[in-house]
Amino acid sequence: MHLLPHRTRHSANRVVASILALAVGMTVAACGSTAPTASSAAPSPSASVDATSAAAVSFPITVTHHRGTTEIPAAPQRVVALDNSLVAAVAGLGVDVVGYTLDQPKLPAYLQAPETADGVSVGLLASPSLEQIAALKPDLIVSSSVRHDELYEQLAQIAPTVFTETTGPTWKENIRLVAQALGKQSEAEAQLAAYEKRSAAVGSEINAKAGNPTVSLVRFVAPSKPARLYGNASFPGIVLKDAGLARPAIQDIDDFMVEISAEELTKADADQIFYTDPSLDEYPGDSSMATFTGSALWPALTGTKHAISDDRWYPSVGVQGAHLILDDLATAFAVDPQKS
Repeated sequence: MHLLPHRTRHSANRVVASILALAVGMTVAACGSTAPTASSAAPSPSASVDATSAAAVSFPITVTHHRGTTEIPAAPQRVVALDNSLVAAVAGLGVDVVGYTLDQPKLPAYLQAPETADGVSVGLLASPSLEQIAALKPDLIVSSSVRHDELYEQLAQIAPTVFTETTGPTWKENIRLVAQALGKQSEAEAQLAAYEKRSAAVGSEINAKAGNPTVSLVRFVAPSKPARLYGNASFPGIVLKDAGLARPAIQDIDDFMVEISAEELTKADADQIFYTDPSLDEYPGDSSMATFTGSALWPALTGTKHAISDDRWYPSVGVQGAHLILDDLATAFAVDPQKS
């Protein structure tokens, strides 16, 4: 699923030369690193963040991350985040994201916030432009080895650079790492604690009202492709687990997902079935459901079906997206969303 950029050594050298020319005068860049809106339905995870919070952390600081250690001389104010989950982490902590990768016409709704309002695209997720990143003069770059491992050394010449190992299942740890780089650890812990309190409360209400239902996650990903049943290691699977909601046996696994064909659709059954419907997304345009929902096995499933937005449940990895899932669960089961 993850795409990594591939560049020849010759072209990379030319790019580095361009970067260094653009980065003249960026005194932070040369020594910064060493190798080894949310939807109105969701509470704002940055609501408690104030401008003085970073002052409590004494900069410079040294951050240990997946690619080594990075010295950050001052509290970052201009961040380039090269994965949406990291955009969410930075913006959710009240720091401006001046650059991000973009595979769609615009940022998804859950990332549209004051902290991203003046940001610009620096290219596709698979191939961000180093020249455009350098031109933004960031004071911090955050990405992940699973995304841009081959670009780390070049990014580190532009600005202090911090890499997570991967995205998705490690989203909470990634928020903590980003918070460390921003000097906002206490805010991150408060956000995560508030989310976990809310998820437990929503789940408790659901279990009490619906009698501890099993919840199935079914994602239609592309026409003529298998459907996916998501396990406990997936982003929505983690949210369901945090809420204390039971899963059918095939999905109650520590793996990311299992694939099923249309002929295996009965494996998706549970008391409650949450399935992705492209018509609910901001950027619909596929017929991935047709093979499955047109099957005689679809109406034969015994569980109650809930159509959900793929955008809200799967790529929205972070505190903002987790709250969106809790919103949808509370609506589906008609329970108190526990927003207070």
